[in-house]
Amino acid sequence: MRIAEGEREGDMHLKSKKLQLTLCALLMFLLMAGCDSGKGGPQQATATPPSAGDEGKSDLSGTIVMLTNRIDLIENGTFQGYAEQFRQRYPDAHVEFEGLSNYATDILVRLSTRDAGDVLLLPVNLPAEELSQFFEPLDEATAAHERFTTFATYEGKRYGLSTGTTTSGIVYNKRAFERAGITQIPGTLEAFYEACAKLKRAGITPIYMNYGAVWPLREWGNNLVNYMTGNPEYLNNMVNEDNPWQVGNEWGKSISIARTLVAKGYVEDQLFSNNWEISKAKLAKGEAGMHLIGNWTIRQVLDAGAKSEDIGFFPFPYDNEASHVAPLNPDWFIGVSKYSKNKELSAAWLNFFVKETSYANDWGFLPAEGTAEPSMPQYREFLSYKPTLLDATVQTDVFIGMANRAKLSFWSGDYIQELIAAPDLQKAFDELNAKWTEARAGLAAPQPAMK
Repeated sequence: MRIAEGEREGDMHLKSKKLQLTLCALLMFLLMAGCDSGKGGPQQATATPPSAGDEGKSDLSGTIVMLTNRIDLIENGTFQGYAEQFRQRYPDAHVEFEGLSNYATDILVRLSTRDAGDVLLLPVNLPAEELSQFFEPLDEATAAHERFTTFATYEGKRYGLSTGTTTSGIVYNKRAFERAGITQIPGTLEAFYEACAKLKRAGITPIYMNYGAVWPLREWGNNLVNYMTGNPEYLNNMVNEDNPWQVGNEWGKSISIARTLVAKGYVEDQLFSNNWEISKAKLAKGEAGMHLIGNWTIRQVLDAGAKSEDIGFFPFPYDNEASHVAPLNPDWFIGVSKYSKNKELSAAWLNFFVKETSYANDWGFLPAEGTAEPSMPQYREFLSYKPTLLDATVQTDVFIGMANRAKLSFWSGDYIQELIAAPDLQKAFDELNAKWTEARAGLAAPQPAMK
């Protein structure tokens, strides 16, 4: 999904379409593998960690592997530190880690070959009805206080726990705002554009969009659309429409904001380079003013050299209304592989990792169970602006199936990149609508609208 510096736009479109086809093919391969596994794979059993009375015993032993997207936490030793804490309880238990740089795509291949470690992040585009083919159901005690009850669940069984709770907003450098003469946090879209103009005049990149990294563009597309409407079922309800993409609706509004920022030169110069790591350093130094991103990135900006008191966080003012909606989303869900040969140890590690390590606090998440106040001052600042917080709901299997049939990778951001670059936005929308209409033709009957 990365685009090298210097590639032409035509090459970008070609690669993007190839990737969409590849993702669809991988998913089909995955689902076929799932059907086979139901016949000859391991029998289903609830993944149960040891009870509280067993804590401290060394009867759990062996080596398990956890697959993760957080390569940085493997390289800096953070995950190993959590594993060492786990070994204090189970001295003969060893946890190893493997990072996947393109997790959303790579994990589909790994699951299709049954080479997915013991504990892993659940694919975001796996239909709920397929969960039991690849993951062990968790016991009731493990999942008792999960905030996001519609996710990672099928037919009353839960297959994963969220590793934290996130929101999306503007992460900004306070010193950059001061140098640009910005004295008030923008509370409307008009004020936001004015702040961008001031930052640009001060020689500061107003907002780093990370266009070349691709995946951050989800913030300007489906993520923004799904909360600016105030309806967490907005995307799910798209299955009832032939032409959901219109310049005059929420899709048009969200993409138009991104297009305006590009047109006015308020974003990074080297659009086609994957400068994700560089962007965090620039924001830390005040060479960039803002990111639209999840709060989880704040800790990474601090690790890139910023002082905590120099970094702030506020809700994105996507229109000129007085108040705005902000999402509450689960971070990745984590579960136990169906093909693990040490499921008891895997379940114990999952429970320990989510509930007993400092992972959520260390990396800027709200606790998954939602019972504690945020420890990060930037999150407290965000809440001080009193946004309306909207709990996310899971994308339905119908929506996922439609997206796959239409060959639209909502989870990668590729198509958002194309929409931002399109010479004619409505024409680009019409092409998406044509794919969507064709995909809808495969539905047996219209789905009931959700409110």
